[in-house]
Amino acid sequence: MTIEISREARQEAIASIERYFRENIEEKIGNVAAGALLGFFLEEMGPLVYNKAVADVQDRLQARISELDIDVHEDEFAYWRKFDKARGKR
Repeated sequence: MTIEISREARQEAIASIERYFRENIEEKIGNVAAGALLGFFLEEMGPLVYNKAVADVQDRLQARISELDIDVHEDEFAYWRKFDKARGKR
């Protein structure tokens, strides 16, 4: 699965790659080469990051679901208990 990004995001990513090369590797990388490098990373490493994000979301949702019974739990057969409690019965 290839991860698709918007045209604007692609342009910003390419500019970021060009800057990274300029400032950290002290070499210039052209626009076409930076775009190719971006395409490689999106296709090769993108699914790794995507799958990790999906797994993280699944973990968070599972945690929320496990707490759901606490948040919305209602005691069953509570009608008579409230009267018994008011009268001092158990």
